[in-house]
Amino acid sequence: MIVNQRKINLPSALPRRLKWGVAGCGNYTEEFFLPALQMVQRSKLVSVYCNDRHRAKEIASKFGAAHSYDDFDTFLKSEIDSVYISSANADHYEQVIKAANAKKNILCELPISVNSEQAKKMIDVCKENKVYLIINHLHRFHPHVHKVRELLEKQIVGKIVSITTSYHTDFPAADNFRTKKELSGGGVLRELGAQMIDLLRYFGGEITETKAFLDNVVYKSEVEDFASALVKFRNGGYGSFSVSCDSKKASNRIEVVGHNGSVIIENFFGKKNSVSKLIIDVQGEARKVFRKRSNKLVLMLRSVQRTFIKNETPLVTGEDSLANMKIIEEIEKQQNTK
Repeated sequence: MIVNQRKINLPSALPRRLKWGVAGCGNYTEEFFLPALQMVQRSKLVSVYCNDRHRAKEIASKFGAAHSYDDFDTFLKSEIDSVYISSANADHYEQVIKAANAKKNILCELPISVNSEQAKKMIDVCKENKVYLIINHLHRFHPHVHKVRELLEKQIVGKIVSITTSYHTDFPAADNFRTKKELSGGGVLRELGAQMIDLLRYFGGEITETKAFLDNVVYKSEVEDFASALVKFRNGGYGSFSVSCDSKKASNRIEVVGHNGSVIIENFFGKKNSVSKLIIDVQGEARKVFRKRSNKLVLMLRSVQRTFIKNETPLVTGEDSLANMKIIEEIEKQQNTK
């Protein structure tokens, strides 16, 4: 379940409007994150950082930011109070540490870092500087995911027997950091598996054992393009996930089977404002189907904004992502010993 992070004693007055700086100008930032940020009142993009000066200027101009930088330290000195870090995984550690020491609240892309040792240090430095570190485990913010969590807490489907999550899409082995182990730390397990592991923990609680497979089914690169695992929950029941970045026909699904029934979410991740389907099938009741159109990024940003401005307890914490990273490392360790 959620690892609670208490409200922190902020070092200064809370801002009435968040002034964001964005570090990293990849496709996700341009096509998804920044358009969503424009839809959130009381948040404004002020500064953009990229090690490519031209790219930083391009993104700043497109989204109305006043400043652009190719030096991270100078970027942190601009008029910002919140930082979104969407750089290569290997850069998260140094950039989060510097942002925390600069007293900036931080939203960081997943995975939190390339290993759990770095993740722990990042969390500690943020606590020392009394700033928030939130990791973008986006799927927790989907309304259907919230509903499933509510049904489980109320024990509507009874004791959990199994939870299955899957996420298959296509990322051709292009020349980017995700296919280079030095920059990414690993393959699809870290890119998509981290999200599935987080959902398993969110629904089923902490995980005590794993049995897994990693492979290169289609694309041959330094990192795997397929990952699957069976897990055991501390509180009873089992979970499983499978992810791949070699399926041209994308699909994703969550199924929770309990003693009294089941709940299923189909298409919980898709294009912006795509429609997902929630199916509730409980013993003794008529089967119910609900469809919902949702922009999870906007919902996530509103939640993060409330945390940063109103000092509310965050839905996703650095500790959550640290727990996820430890499970990823255990899976990778199993593969390395075969």
